[in-house]
Amino acid sequence: MPQDSSHRVVVIVDENSNPFELGCATEVFGLHRPEIGGHLYDFRLCAPEPHTAMRDGFFTLTGVADLAATDTADTLIVPNRPNVDAPRRPEVLDAIRRAHTRGARLVGFCSGAFTLAEAGVLDGRRATAHWQWADDFRTRFPAVHLEPDVLFVDDGDILTSAGSAAALDLGLHLVRRDHGAQIASSVSRRLVFAAHRDGGQRQFVERPVPDLPDESLAPVLAWAQHHLDTPLTVTDLATRAAVSPATLHRRFQAQLGTTPLAWLTGERVTLACRLIELGERRFDVVARRTGLGTAANLRALMRRETGLTPSDYRRRFSPAPAE
Repeated sequence: MPQDSSHRVVVIVDENSNPFELGCATEVFGLHRPEIGGHLYDFRLCAPEPHTAMRDGFFTLTGVADLAATDTADTLIVPNRPNVDAPRRPEVLDAIRRAHTRGARLVGFCSGAFTLAEAGVLDGRRATAHWQWADDFRTRFPAVHLEPDVLFVDDGDILTSAGSAAALDLGLHLVRRDHGAQIASSVSRRLVFAAHRDGGQRQFVERPVPDLPDESLAPVLAWAQHHLDTPLTVTDLATRAAVSPATLHRRFQAQLGTTPLAWLTGERVTLACRLIELGERRFDVVARRTGLGTAANLRALMRRETGLTPSDYRRRFSPAPAE
């Protein structure tokens, strides 16, 4: 059914911005989506100048709004660029501060975290940035709590992502937060992209590649996702992967940046959210079908993982019950 597109997402494009992150924002937030009945957001681009040269002069962006558009943004995506040492325009930083003061949600893709920090809105807050700039970021902005080895950080009204591809992860996370797992999955299918990579998953930093047999977790993850309604344990996962629990734990930490139990719980909660969105109103049934056991356990884990109780989640994302 058509979605409420009254939430306005505004992207600031500044000189030498990266086209990839601009494309990610446009793809996730800006396109008409006939499969869900319309636009998810009211999407705008703006720039401080009428003509904006993109990274390395590949092309020039024209015909977008001026910075006044930031004053009506519900979500403001700030500019990023390869040269993190070049200061941002004062008018761009002022626009970010105004948006933050009136309660807009702020998003920084990749080096956009430097823009947010330069505006002063990240002091005392959690954030991430591309791993290659972690030391530079800490030196310049010691008041920011940098988490350099994750894909993205959701700190409530300010969200930041790591390298370029993590912009898609963060974008889909926002769609999921705003519209629920089912809509986010629909968008990800159109993108042919993973529906959900948890923000705590590690960035893919440069490491020597050892000459080892295939140790991918993909087969055991796929198997587990099809057996969430059964009482799986870490030992069950290790047995399926033909390794010891300790080895499985090391592989999860290395490949996903989390523990097997935390991953399994996250998958169960994700499935519970999807069932509620599809109209299942009996929480004991949701708990049983997701392997969470009881409605009380479902309630505790959903609150921990999503910040919402099952009842709150149903009110926000479930279809209205039939008369």
